[in-house]
Amino acid sequence: MLHDRPVKSARRARHDAIRAQIADEEIEATEAEVAENAAALDVSLHLRISRSLDAELRRRAADEHIPTSALVRRLLTQAVHRRDSSGITPAEVEEIARRVAREELQRN
Repeated sequence: MLHDRPVKSARRARHDAIRAQIADEEIEATEAEVAENAAALDVSLHLRISRSLDAELRRRAADEHIPTSALVRRLLTQAVHRRDSSGITPAEVEEIARRVAREELQRN
């Protein structure tokens, strides 16, 4: 029985660490959602993109635990403010914008 205490203690510590990690991830996702909802979105943008770009955007958004539209807004903002030519191309920005528009139309 005394041998069980260290095992149980170690298991409890692992479970606590897992719970803490999950809580941190949930907090990050909630913060991203709150920031997105708090942003004043005055203009709706409609665009078309390829299926492959759509899949890539959805995958990246899922990996980051944020809505696809939030990811696209972030990417567009970064692209617009980036001064070098090694970043996202105008065609890629247009494709992202088209994707956002299609999502908005599907929601309405």
